[in-house]
Amino acid sequence: MFEFEWPLAFLLLPLPWLITKLKPIPARTQQKIRMPSYASLGGMGTQEQSFSRNKNWLEMLIWLLLVTALSNPTWLDDPITLPSEGRDIMLAVDLSHSMAEEDMEYNGRYIDRLSVVKAVLGDFIEQRQGDRLGLILFADTAFLQTPLTKDINTVSQMLQESQIGLVGRATAIGDALGLAVKRFNQKEESNRILILLTDGQNTAGNLQPEEALILAREEGIKVYTIGVGSDGRRNMGFFSLGSMSGASIDEQTLTHIADETGGRYFRAKDVQGLQQIYSELDNLEPISAEDETFRPKLALFYLPLMAALAIWAIALLIRFAKQWRRGN
Repeated sequence: MFEFEWPLAFLLLPLPWLITKLKPIPARTQQKIRMPSYASLGGMGTQEQSFSRNKNWLEMLIWLLLVTALSNPTWLDDPITLPSEGRDIMLAVDLSHSMAEEDMEYNGRYIDRLSVVKAVLGDFIEQRQGDRLGLILFADTAFLQTPLTKDINTVSQMLQESQIGLVGRATAIGDALGLAVKRFNQKEESNRILILLTDGQNTAGNLQPEEALILAREEGIKVYTIGVGSDGRRNMGFFSLGSMSGASIDEQTLTHIADETGGRYFRAKDVQGLQQIYSELDNLEPISAEDETFRPKLALFYLPLMAALAIWAIALLIRFAKQWRRGN
């Protein structure tokens, strides 16, 4: 559909006529203010005392085109409906020293837990088109690395750049949960989902998990907790002592937090288990809201503007050509 965004601009059409009527100008200077005058633009107005009817029509046409350009003609495409469904998901990732434990098998070799979390969680983030994601990193304390945003590329990059020991060696689960509550409170309305990944138990921080749980429950934040780490000896050979640190996960507390907030506790013993967890998280209920509709706009003001300039230039060239012929 075609429309003019500023149709009142057409009220300027009689402006040149009004100027000549309201303020009479002596005949010898009148041609200098006509709108527009090719003779004056060519610098040869003193040689002509009157204008032909064709020139008057050209001046009127140029003025009409300029006013049309000023009215901003626009072409509107068919309406497009954008679904406003999306989820507000805060990711809290443990960076404590135990996340360096190499007991997770990935692509035929054992690597540390944080590397597995980065690989699998990175894929999860890339699939969150339309969702708002945030990233919290925690160890001795918790800090917000990325606020809630739809820029999932930034969230993924910040996760990949995180390093073990960045904020200490311990595990402050209560601080991570409390910080998520604080950041969600800045959103007036959202479904408020927290995914908390850890391989241990709360050993640091200013806020105990039970205290943070009360705040999360009051604010209606749904918490999904994930315990990361194998629960047995890593198969490294007959003389290997292996690793038993996966058993240090405080599954009771993590399960309690998830149950009390309407979420769920998962145990990720290997890469396949972690991938399956993220697949189940895809079934979370999205925000229900009215769809947004917009109509793509294509501005066309440059068409009449270019036409006016082209007519002016052609008329000016013709005048110069005539003067050149007279001179020769």
